[in-house]
Amino acid sequence: MEQIPITKQGYEVLKKELHRLKTIERPENIKAIETARAHGDLSENAEYHAAKERQSFLEGRIGEIGYKLGNAKIIDPETVPKDVVRFANRVLLANMESEEEIEYMIVGPDEADIKQGKISVSSPVGLALLGKKPGDEAVVQAPGGKRVYEIIDIL
Repeated sequence: MEQIPITKQGYEVLKKELHRLKTIERPENIKAIETARAHGDLSENAEYHAAKERQSFLEGRIGEIGYKLGNAKIIDPETVPKDVVRFANRVLLANMESEEEIEYMIVGPDEADIKQGKISVSSPVGLALLGKKPGDEAVVQAPGGKRVYEIIDIL
């Protein structure tokens, strides 16, 4: 069974989304299907087809989140060793070209939010950082060319 690493905060966010999908969005969509059905001829009923597509999306997302929660391995960032970059570490980097410092937290794909400084463990930057120590360089192939970061510290 595949274990999916996730922080406690990320787990709670997914749990809330699943609850919202099941208790609010799914029932609203069922009502939309019933209302559209009442309008008659389903073959040319755009409302009905849109509601059925929405139902398919909702059920897919509910299944996906349920799978992730059921296979989640919750990792507490406070307990993760800081000897090398790992999942749930916060990392201080220096862009070797611009000398700009940036801080990232390595998280799961569902938790990634670049505006909050959270990058996915499976992103090019995340993958380049894994296993590195302070003082090491990480080379990332970006769309604009190679970027080189020095790991300053694991926070």
